[in-house]
Amino acid sequence: MRIGVIGGGAWGTALAQVAAFGGREVLLWVRGATLAETITRERSNPLYLPGITLAPTIRATTDAADLDAVDALLVVVPAQHLGCVLSGFAIGTRPLVLCAKGIEAGSRRLMAEVAAAIHPRAPIAVLSGPTFAHEVARGLPTAVTLACADAQVRAALSERLAAPHFRPYASTDVIGAEIGGAVKNVLAIACGVVEGAGLGQNARAALIARGFAEMTRFGLARGARAETLAGLSGLGDLVLTCSSTSSRNFSLGVGLGRGESAASLLADRRTVAEGAFTAPVLLQTAAEAGVDMPVCEAVCRLLEGAAVAQVIGALLARPLREEGV
Repeated sequence: MRIGVIGGGAWGTALAQVAAFGGREVLLWVRGATLAETITRERSNPLYLPGITLAPTIRATTDAADLDAVDALLVVVPAQHLGCVLSGFAIGTRPLVLCAKGIEAGSRRLMAEVAAAIHPRAPIAVLSGPTFAHEVARGLPTAVTLACADAQVRAALSERLAAPHFRPYASTDVIGAEIGGAVKNVLAIACGVVEGAGLGQNARAALIARGFAEMTRFGLARGARAETLAGLSGLGDLVLTCSSTSSRNFSLGVGLGRGESAASLLADRRTVAEGAFTAPVLLQTAAEAGVDMPVCEAVCRLLEGAAVAQVIGALLARPLREEGV
C-alpha cells in the first residue's frame, strides 16, 4: 500500500516518517515550494520539526495531482481547514485517514462527517491517541487508536502503519475516537490554566478526572462507546496533553492562567491550538444535547477574556453533587 500524507506540519511530517519505516516510499504534500524542496533534498523540516533527520524515501510535493498515484492518504491539516483542503484533491474510493482533532466551526461536524460530505465514496478512518510529533518522529514508543468501520480497510491500514515503535490498536468506533481527540484539546487548555495560575497538582488531577467525566457524557450522547473514551484516543490522549508544555493547547492554557489574553497568545503561534476553536462549538453542541460540560464552559469564558479567579471561583461554587453524574 502506497501512502501519501496531506500536510507538512509537525504531525504530518512525523507520520510520513512512520509510514517510511523499512524503506517504503512516502509522498508528502505541503503548501510551500521552499519547504517541499528542503524536505526532499535536505531530509529535514526545520520549520515544524527541527532536529529530526527524515527518511530518504520521503518525497515532498506541492502538486495535488502527484498524490493520484498513492493508495491511501493520511490527512494531517488543522481541523478548521480540513474541508477546504480536501476539496482540492481527487480521492475517489481511496481510504482517507483523518488525523486532525476537532469539530468544524459553523457546521459543528466531526472530521469524518466533513470528509464524507466531500468524498462520499472514500472509506474513512480516524487515527488518534497520545502522540507528540517529535517523539513519534524520533522513534520513541507510541500507541494509537485507528478507527474505521470497514474491516478490510482497517486491517490493511493497521498493518501498513505498524512499526516496532508505532502500534495501532484497531477499532470500529470512529465517533468515539474523534470525540476523545476533540474534547481533550479543550480540557488541556483548562489544565494549562491550572498550571499557569499556580493552583497545584491536586487541582490538575481533579480537573482531569472531572473533565474525563464530561468527555464521557458527551461521547455517550453522540453514540461513542465508553471503552473507546477510556482508551488511547480518549483518556490516554487526555493524560498526555494535560501534563506537558509540548502540548499546544496546554501551553495556551498556561498563558491564560498567567493573565495573558487569548488574542495575543493565539496570534503568536505558528502551529494551531485546536482546542481554542473547538471549545465554543463543543459547548453549543453539548447544550443542544442536554449535556452538562462546566469545565468546557469555563474554558470558553477564559477565551472570551474572563478573569481566571472569577472563572475558577464559579466552578468551585457549583452545587455539590454525587460523583459519577
